[in-house]
Amino acid sequence: MKESQLEKRLKDKIEQLGGLCFKWVSPGRRGVPDRICILPRGRTIFVEMKAPNGKLSPLQEKRIQELEKRKHEVYVLESKQKVDAFIKMLGGDI
Repeated sequence: MKESQLEKRLKDKIEQLGGLCFKWVSPGRRGVPDRICILPRGRTIFVEMKAPNGKLSPLQEKRIQELEKRKHEVYVLESKQKVDAFIKMLGGDI
């Protein structure tokens, strides 16, 4: 699957869980995760999508560390299996 297909799958599955899955673009602050998943009951998760075999850039790694240092959940998903496992972890059906 291409990155765009994985991103669409994530968005669709998060919405099936009753959540929102916003594309995150932060002008002036490159390297932020691709998606913000806003789930029921106040849970917010940041997700960086990668193509299969894709690698995080050093700037992306830095941004993830900045978020995790502040106790935010961040996941990197680069395959259909990882997206499905993520959704299952959240209690959804795949």
